[in-house]
Amino acid sequence: MHPLLQETKTRMDGAFANLSQQLDGVRTGKASPALVENITALYYGAPTRIRELGSIATPEPRLITITPFDPSVAQEICKAILAANIGVTPVSDGRKIRVPIPALSEDRRKEMVKVASRMAEEARVAVRNVRRDTNDKIKKDKTLPEDERDSLLEQVQKATDEVIGKIDAAAKAKEDEVMTV
Repeated sequence: MHPLLQETKTRMDGAFANLSQQLDGVRTGKASPALVENITALYYGAPTRIRELGSIATPEPRLITITPFDPSVAQEICKAILAANIGVTPVSDGRKIRVPIPALSEDRRKEMVKVASRMAEEARVAVRNVRRDTNDKIKKDKTLPEDERDSLLEQVQKATDEVIGKIDAAAKAKEDEVMTV
Protein backbone atom coordinates (compact mmCIF):
# COMPACT_ATOMS: atom_id res chain seq x y z
CA MET A 1 0.00 0.00 0.00
CA HIS A 2 1.27 3.45 -0.91
CA PRO A 3 2.30 5.49 2.20
CA LEU A 4 0.16 8.42 1.08
CA LEU A 5 -2.90 6.17 0.87
CA GLN A 6 -2.17 4.69 4.28
CA GLU A 7 -1.88 8.18 5.82
CA THR A 8 -5.16 9.16 4.15
CA LYS A 9 -7.00 6.14 5.55
CA THR A 10 -5.60 6.85 9.02
CA ARG A 11 -6.78 10.48 8.91
CA MET A 12 -10.23 9.47 7.61
CA ASP A 13 -10.59 6.81 10.29
CA GLY A 14 -9.61 9.46 12.84
CA ALA A 15 -12.48 11.67 11.65
CA PHE A 16 -14.87 8.72 12.04
CA ALA A 17 -13.52 7.89 15.51
CA ASN A 18 -13.98 11.52 16.55
CA LEU A 19 -17.59 11.41 15.32
CA SER A 20 -18.23 8.19 17.26
CA GLN A 21 -16.96 9.82 20.42
CA GLN A 22 -19.12 12.91 19.83
CA LEU A 23 -22.22 10.81 19.12
CA ASP A 24 -21.72 8.93 22.40
CA GLY A 25 -22.25 12.27 24.14
CA VAL A 26 -25.59 12.93 22.42
CA ARG A 27 -28.35 12.29 24.94
CA THR A 28 -30.80 9.50 24.20
CA GLY A 29 -33.01 9.54 27.28
CA LYS A 30 -31.13 6.78 29.07
CA ALA A 31 -28.13 7.20 31.33
CA SER A 32 -24.72 6.74 29.74
CA PRO A 33 -21.34 7.67 31.24
CA ALA A 34 -20.33 9.01 27.80
CA LEU A 35 -22.77 11.86 28.38
CA VAL A 36 -20.55 13.45 31.02
CA GLU A 37 -17.11 11.81 30.89
CA ASN A 38 -15.58 14.22 28.36
CA ILE A 39 -16.88 17.41 30.00
CA THR A 40 -13.99 19.40 31.45
CA ALA A 41 -14.04 20.90 34.93
CA LEU A 42 -11.44 23.12 36.56
CA TYR A 43 -9.21 21.16 38.93
CA TYR A 44 -6.73 23.44 40.69
CA GLY A 45 -7.00 25.85 37.77
CA ALA A 46 -6.41 23.27 35.04
CA PRO A 47 -9.24 22.01 32.79
CA THR A 48 -9.57 18.27 33.44
CA ARG A 49 -12.05 15.70 32.09
CA ILE A 50 -14.61 14.45 34.57
CA ARG A 51 -13.60 10.85 33.91
CA GLU A 52 -10.15 11.74 35.29
CA LEU A 53 -11.63 13.44 38.37
CA GLY A 54 -13.81 10.60 39.62
CA SER A 55 -15.57 7.34 38.91
CA ILE A 56 -18.72 7.47 36.79
CA ALA A 57 -21.48 4.88 37.16
CA THR A 58 -25.05 4.29 36.00
CA PRO A 59 -26.76 2.45 38.87
CA GLU A 60 -30.22 3.02 37.33
CA PRO A 61 -31.39 3.49 33.73
CA ARG A 62 -32.06 7.20 34.28
CA LEU A 63 -29.30 8.12 36.75
CA ILE A 64 -25.58 8.81 36.44
CA THR A 65 -23.50 9.02 39.60
CA ILE A 66 -20.06 10.60 39.82
CA THR A 67 -17.89 9.93 42.85
CA PRO A 68 -14.98 12.41 42.79
CA PHE A 69 -11.60 11.11 43.92
CA ASP A 70 -11.15 14.49 45.67
CA PRO A 71 -14.48 15.60 47.27
CA SER A 72 -13.41 19.26 47.13
CA VAL A 73 -13.88 19.26 43.34
CA ALA A 74 -17.57 18.22 43.48
CA GLN A 75 -18.88 21.78 43.06
CA GLU A 76 -16.58 22.38 40.06
CA ILE A 77 -17.90 19.20 38.43
CA CYS A 78 -21.49 20.37 38.98
CA LYS A 79 -20.69 23.77 37.46
CA ALA A 80 -19.05 22.12 34.44
CA ILE A 81 -22.05 19.83 33.81
CA LEU A 82 -24.43 22.80 34.00
CA ALA A 83 -22.19 24.86 31.70
CA ALA A 84 -22.07 22.00 29.14
CA ASN A 85 -25.78 22.65 28.48
CA ILE A 86 -26.70 19.00 27.94
CA GLY A 87 -30.13 19.36 29.49
CA VAL A 88 -29.42 17.82 32.90
CA THR A 89 -29.08 19.27 36.39
CA PRO A 90 -26.56 17.63 38.74
CA VAL A 91 -27.26 17.30 42.47
CA SER A 92 -24.34 17.07 44.90
CA ASP A 93 -24.33 15.95 48.51
CA GLY A 94 -20.64 16.87 48.90
CA ARG A 95 -19.31 13.35 48.36
CA LYS A 96 -21.32 12.04 45.42
CA ILE A 97 -22.92 13.80 42.45
CA ARG A 98 -26.19 12.47 41.08
CA VAL A 99 -27.24 13.41 37.55
CA PRO A 100 -30.86 12.40 36.91
CA ILE A 101 -31.66 11.98 33.22
CA PRO A 102 -35.17 13.28 32.44
CA ALA A 103 -37.25 11.63 29.74
CA LEU A 104 -36.92 13.38 26.39
CA SER A 105 -39.91 15.11 24.85
CA GLU A 106 -40.62 14.66 21.15
CA ASP A 107 -39.29 18.16 20.37
CA ARG A 108 -36.09 17.51 22.35
CA ARG A 109 -35.61 14.19 20.51
CA LYS A 110 -35.88 15.96 17.15
CA GLU A 111 -33.41 18.58 18.35
CA MET A 112 -30.95 15.83 19.38
CA VAL A 113 -31.31 14.23 15.93
CA LYS A 114 -30.43 17.59 14.35
CA VAL A 115 -27.37 17.86 16.59
CA ALA A 116 -26.26 14.35 15.58
CA SER A 117 -26.85 15.16 11.90
CA ARG A 118 -24.74 18.30 12.21
CA MET A 119 -21.92 16.30 13.81
CA ALA A 120 -22.12 13.72 10.99
CA GLU A 121 -21.97 16.46 8.35
CA GLU A 122 -18.89 17.96 10.00
CA ALA A 123 -17.24 14.51 9.90
CA ARG A 124 -18.15 14.13 6.19
CA VAL A 125 -16.59 17.53 5.46
CA ALA A 126 -13.44 16.51 7.36
CA VAL A 127 -13.19 13.30 5.29
CA ARG A 128 -13.68 15.23 2.05
CA ASN A 129 -10.98 17.69 3.10
CA VAL A 130 -8.59 14.78 3.66
CA ARG A 131 -9.51 13.45 0.20
CA ARG A 132 -8.87 16.85 -1.38
CA ASP A 133 -5.49 17.22 0.34
CA THR A 134 -4.41 13.75 -0.74
CA ASN A 135 -5.61 14.23 -4.32
CA ASP A 136 -3.65 17.49 -4.51
CA LYS A 137 -0.49 15.73 -3.28
CA ILE A 138 -0.96 12.90 -5.79
CA LYS A 139 -1.52 15.29 -8.70
CA LYS A 140 1.52 17.40 -7.78
CA ASP A 141 3.82 14.37 -7.50
CA LYS A 142 5.43 14.30 -10.96
CA THR A 143 7.49 11.19 -10.11
CA LEU A 144 4.40 8.95 -10.21
CA PRO A 145 3.55 7.29 -13.52
CA GLU A 146 0.17 8.35 -14.89
CA ASP A 147 -1.48 4.94 -14.48
CA GLU A 148 -0.30 4.67 -10.85
CA ARG A 149 -1.56 8.20 -10.21
CA ASP A 150 -4.99 7.28 -11.59
CA SER A 151 -5.03 4.11 -9.52
CA LEU A 152 -4.17 6.05 -6.33
CA LEU A 153 -6.89 8.62 -7.04
CA GLU A 154 -9.40 5.77 -7.44
CA GLN A 155 -8.27 4.15 -4.17
CA VAL A 156 -8.57 7.48 -2.35
CA GLN A 157 -12.12 7.89 -3.67
CA LYS A 158 -12.96 4.31 -2.66
CA ALA A 159 -11.61 4.94 0.88
CA THR A 160 -13.61 8.18 1.04
CA ASP A 161 -16.83 6.41 0.02
CA GLU A 162 -16.20 3.66 2.58
CA VAL A 163 -15.68 6.06 5.51
CA ILE A 164 -18.62 8.28 4.51
CA GLY A 165 -20.76 5.12 4.42
CA LYS A 166 -19.67 4.32 7.99
CA ILE A 167 -20.45 7.91 9.03
CA ASP A 168 -23.94 7.69 7.49
CA ALA A 169 -24.59 4.36 9.21
CA ALA A 170 -23.46 5.72 12.60
CA ALA A 171 -25.64 8.83 12.19
CA LYS A 172 -28.66 6.71 11.21
CA ALA A 173 -28.11 4.37 14.18
CA LYS A 174 -27.91 7.34 16.57
CA GLU A 175 -31.07 8.84 15.06
CA ASP A 176 -32.92 5.55 15.56
CA GLU A 177 -31.61 5.30 19.12
CA VAL A 178 -32.71 8.86 19.97
CA MET A 179 -36.15 8.54 18.41
CA THR A 180 -36.91 5.23 20.19
CA VAL A 181 -39.14 5.97 23.17
